[in-house]
Amino acid sequence: MNKWKRLQILALLMVFSLLAAACGGGNGGTGTNTGSTNSSKNNTQAEGGSADNVKLRIMWWGSQPRHEATLKALEAYTAKNPHVTFEPEYSGMDGYLDKLSTQAAAHNEPDIFQMDPGWISDWTSRNQLEELDSKVKLDELTPSLLPIGQRDGKQYGVPLGSVAFGMIYDKAALEKLGATMPKDGWSWDDFFALAEEVKPKLAEGQYFTLDYAGNYFMFSAYHYAKGKGTLITEDGKFNIDEATFLEWTKKFEQLRKDGLVPPADLNASDKEMDPTADLLVNGKILFRYSFSNNYTTWDSMKEGAYDLVTMPRAEEAGGWLKPSMYFSLSPNSKHKEEAAKFIDWFINDPEAGAILGTARGVPANAKIAESLIPKLPEGEKVGMKLIDATTPDGQIFTTGPEGWVNFIDKDFPLVRDELSFGRTTPEKAYESLKKAAQEYE
Repeated sequence: MNKWKRLQILALLMVFSLLAAACGGGNGGTGTNTGSTNSSKNNTQAEGGSADNVKLRIMWWGSQPRHEATLKALEAYTAKNPHVTFEPEYSGMDGYLDKLSTQAAAHNEPDIFQMDPGWISDWTSRNQLEELDSKVKLDELTPSLLPIGQRDGKQYGVPLGSVAFGMIYDKAALEKLGATMPKDGWSWDDFFALAEEVKPKLAEGQYFTLDYAGNYFMFSAYHYAKGKGTLITEDGKFNIDEATFLEWTKKFEQLRKDGLVPPADLNASDKEMDPTADLLVNGKILFRYSFSNNYTTWDSMKEGAYDLVTMPRAEEAGGWLKPSMYFSLSPNSKHKEEAAKFIDWFINDPEAGAILGTARGVPANAKIAESLIPKLPEGEKVGMKLIDATTPDGQIFTTGPEGWVNFIDKDFPLVRDELSFGRTTPEKAYESLKKAAQEYE
């Protein structure tokens, strides 16, 4: 592990140690665009001073609780700055990137938009993000959350929070089955043994987990745990260990044969955190991966039914800590100054922090994060527990080098579907990925 990664870990541990001490040891759903906030204000094209009425377009994805918290924050900002109103655009994660990319290609993207850490390197390489160092105060943000939002030492994405990658499980269903309960620090051997344990106990139409044979994030966790590192090296080389890939995909091949993962059609129909299509919510599966900040959304759909547990491990940890998401500013915005002022308020103002809570993970501003802990509802403390359990030796999240986003978002899902529908073998799937990677190396 190189020096900058060790520095990141130390910085992150310092922040979360502070948070843990304060608490005593401790995306998304869909919504409807409600239109502009205080839309009766007139909008002018001039940037100018506070006398000019400005309407800012802002776009994000997430669950309904995130939508509601963000809309309240927009209203609070307008109450303090009556010359600034908003035109919000929000949805679930599905289709978000395609919509944003289409708008950006036409130079019609919102003034402010939410970005996934994995997208920033490609967007900065195409000069589609505005530099923010001189516009937003960054010195109170957790240092380890900043680098992924940078290019050539300049900040193009402002981190909104941090989250831990683990698993959510149906605690109530496992108790009903009389099955072994997972514990933080459990292993991949424990995970697959539990699948075998519940096999004779599952009801018809009930499954252990989703078919993750070709899932990029879940396989990354297994690859990390086996001590094989990232799937793509920092200098842009294909780094998937063949034996580890075959081991993983063949385990899921067996789960498929044993009826422990859903049939391909049902598996493909799953929509995370959708009340009607999420297979966990509908009682069809017992386990799925989750980020710590998403627990409250699932809990709101079945209060008290679920719990979080660390991602299974092997020689190393499988889970990781990561920036949850970023806000970026459009280089085509006619209101860059006002948009940057809002972003600064959103991440650094205590009032904004109180309104937003942990809707986007533990706030990136460490002082705000510390102030929230005594006020956290019980559900949000479950997410904090996963962060605490992941922090000591969790992996360092990486988005991969520039230019690899299509490998992650397009090539890997193709292999996932081919495996799930039985149209390829693990060996051929590996060769397909290896061949696809040549385009990016």
